Parts: sequence; C-alpha cells; structure tokens
Amino acid sequence: MQSVVDQWVGAEVAIVDLDDGGSVRALNYPQLTGPVATGAHVLMNSSALDRGLGTGGFAFIVANLESDAPPAPTSGHLVKARYTPMQSMVLSVDEQGSEHHAALRDADTVAGLPVVVADLHSSVPAILAGIRARFTAIHGRAPRVVYIMTDGGALPAWFSRTISGLRLAGWLQASITCGQAFGGDYESVTLHTALLAARIVVEADVAVVAQGPGNLGTDTRWGFSGVSAGDALNAVAALRGRGVGVLRMSQADSRWRHLGVSHHSVTAYGRVALAAADLVLPPEPRPRPAWWAECVSERVAEILAGCAGHRLHLRSDGDLVEILRSVPVPLSTMGRGLVEDELAFTAAAAAGCHAAELTA
Repeated sequence: MQSVVDQWVGAEVAIVDLDDGGSVRALNYPQLTGPVATGAHVLMNSSALDRGLGTGGFAFIVANLESDAPPAPTSGHLVKARYTPMQSMVLSVDEQGSEHHAALRDADTVAGLPVVVADLHSSVPAILAGIRARFTAIHGRAPRVVYIMTDGGALPAWFSRTISGLRLAGWLQASITCGQAFGGDYESVTLHTALLAARIVVEADVAVVAQGPGNLGTDTRWGFSGVSAGDALNAVAALRGRGVGVLRMSQADSRWRHLGVSHHSVTAYGRVALAAADLVLPPEPRPRPAWWAECVSERVAEILAGCAGHRLHLRSDGDLVEILRSVPVPLSTMGRGLVEDELAFTAAAAAGCHAAELTA
C-alpha cells in the first residue's frame, strides 16, 4: 500500500499497488479492519469496481494482512451484515443492554413527528436545506433533524461523505442505521424502532428517511431498491407520524421513465404506500417544458389514484434555489449538480420546507 490520501468520519481512502504494477483507490473502514499504514499488505474486494458499478470508484479493503488484531469489541449483541465474513456486532438502541431500552420497550407512537421519506440518498442535503430554512423562520432556532438510513444501498453509513459533512456542519443532530445498515450514531433493528428512537431518544423535530448511497434499479416496475420508500411511509403512519414523500424528479434525465416524476415514485407512492401521506410538487420550470403534462401531471395523477388518501401540495417558493446554495456539502444526483438538474433538488427542498411547516 502506498499511502492514505483522504479520510472522513469512519472511512479512509488509500492508494494500493497491485501485483500487476497498477494501482487503485481502496476504501478502508477502520472500525472493521483497523487503520492501514504505508507499506502494509492488504486483501481487497474489487468486484463492483471491476464491473464499473456505483461504488464511487473504490475497491474495498477486507483485511490488513500486517495485523492480526481483531476489531474492537462492543457491548452489543446485534449483528449487522449478518452471516457474511464482514458481519459487525453493534449495540442497538432498542436491545436489552441499551440505556434506552426501557424508554423504547413499550413505545408505539412518534406523536405526530414529521418524517420526510426519499428514494435517493442524494436528496438528503436538499431536504435538510428546506427544513432548516423554514423551521428557523418559524421557530427562531435551528431544527433537530435525525437521518435514518435504511439498507437499500450502502450498508455502512461511513461510506457516505454527505452524512459525514452534514454532521460536521451541524445540520444533523444524529444518524440512525436500521435493518442491515450500520455505522450510525445509533443502531436499530427496524425502521420502526429507528423512528421511535428519533423522537424519544434524540428528541428530533423532523426525521428524514432514505437509503444509503447506491440505488439499485433494473428498469422494471418493481425491481428497484427505492421501492422501500412506500414501505417507509407505511411505517410512519403505523407509528402515528406525519409522512412527507419526496417525489423523485428530474428535468435532465435522458431516460423517459425518470424524466419529470420518476416511475419509481409512481410505484413506491402509488402502489406500495397504503397509508396517506403528503406529496409536494416544487414550482414548475419556466418556460413550462413540453413533457410536463405527460411526465409530471399524468404520473402524479396515477400516484393519487393508486392511494387516494395522499394529499398533494403545490409550492410556489421562489427562493428554493437560493436555499440550496447554502448546503455545506456537494449536491449531486446521477452525476448532475444543481445547475444541470435543478428540479431534482428543488423537489427535495420543497418537501423539506413542507415538513418544517408541519411543526408550526
């Protein structure tokens, strides 16, 4: 190994020399494998990188062959990434050994907590921008926001530079990883206990639910990881929260199924979500695109027909782009930023604004 060239909370990037004379960037999670040093021999997994898949251009360090030290023990009994060679033992916020177990044992409501649910991880900073802008205007203080990471994408929260940056900037009070995801400030067994912990343990004003980085899709109606956004709205309703669904939108995607309102939102909110939620449309681009009627109006109508209880809110905010310029981390979705695909981010910010107003 040459050297560590970059690091953020929970992760470090190393340049690793290969036997064939080449080199790759490899991501190491010190809490799983320990830190790596210059000159160390490491075992890597480069399968997704070799196939050109969305791992951020990284191989992954599986083991440091210069060290036989085991990972630091935890007091928890919850196993994440279960029955894999990299399974991780964590202390769950809801397990018997947790100091919060008594508070969560019989809890069954989040008491009206606004919860913003998104398909894509890239929506999270834009959602937070909307929440912070409106909440601060209403209450005169910054909001306590909790991010709940589901396991549809990356499993380690450490993979997300976005979450690391938002935590360091003070935009997130805490992160909670649920299901098979791990590495958050708190761990939970299910999305339901994560939501309860956000309300009861962290005392959140608003929660945001989205999968980790890496969205899996197969160009089929049901075969995409973001289908869980509909399940998340059901969980919010079951716990008596106030669900707000982010419409996955784009004005720049070359794929017709994702132009306007994505077919992912049509399935997740129109078919999977069985409980009513608030859906938020941002202001239309001007001039109105020729595809708006078919790709936005008709798809929104399909969602509302699928779950008749949904409430559609049309926002007229003229300052969403300005709000988004305050985000302390890069805005990027499918390789496009705010300039290239403004609608993708204003849709998320509009949902965040709406959720903040539910706290008034």
